Amino acid sequence: MKQFFTRLLMMLAGLTFFALGIVLAIRADIGYAPWEVFHVGLAHTTGLSIGIVSIIVGVVIVALVVLLKEKLGLATILNMLWVGLFIDIFFPHIPLSKNPVIGTIMLLAGIICIAVGSCFYMKSAFGAGPRDSLMIALARKTKLPVGLCRGAIELLVTIAGWFLGGMVGFGTILFVVLIGLCIQTVFKLFKFNATAVKHETLRDTYLALKTIMNQRNRNKCG
Repeated sequence: MKQFFTRLLMMLAGLTFFALGIVLAIRADIGYAPWEVFHVGLAHTTGLSIGIVSIIVGVVIVALVVLLKEKLGLATILNMLWVGLFIDIFFPHIPLSKNPVIGTIMLLAGIICIAVGSCFYMKSAFGAGPRDSLMIALARKTKLPVGLCRGAIELLVTIAGWFLGGMVGFGTILFVVLIGLCIQTVFKLFKFNATAVKHETLRDTYLALKTIMNQRNRNKCG
């Protein structure tokens, strides 16, 4: 039981770091992060809101990773809900960068937070978020390093978003160049092999919680 809740705490801490990293990257104000370039470009092209586009893209990616036989777990769902909640919490408390130098420092800090957050929440083995699941699936299929796969995905969505009318800045290029390397470095630092983790499905987590509750009830009765 203790191990289960330690993993749960690790997952939530990782997702919180992830949200902080996203906000730092946005407030750096030197260019949208790659996925935001894509979301804005697609929204501009389709006439849909950025929020609706983000949801649709998430659903499409989830469908794709299922086809690639990746497991979906609790973290897949919370990656959207928990991260979204903490983006709203952090956003008003992190000031907008006033110059490119401070913006670059903020962006670098954001990239590190995203890498550390990704490591923590994926190491908990509750599943990965839609975009991280795609990264892991590609790493499994291609046998390439996860950092390289992540960098390639970020580059492709940036190019697609730019063609669709999304805004690309210096920070976008910096993000694309560094995110894969940073993730690869952090994973090595924490001795974490993302492709070797056996993630729990939602059903696995439900059964584990059910077992814990039944055990607690028996202890109370005893």
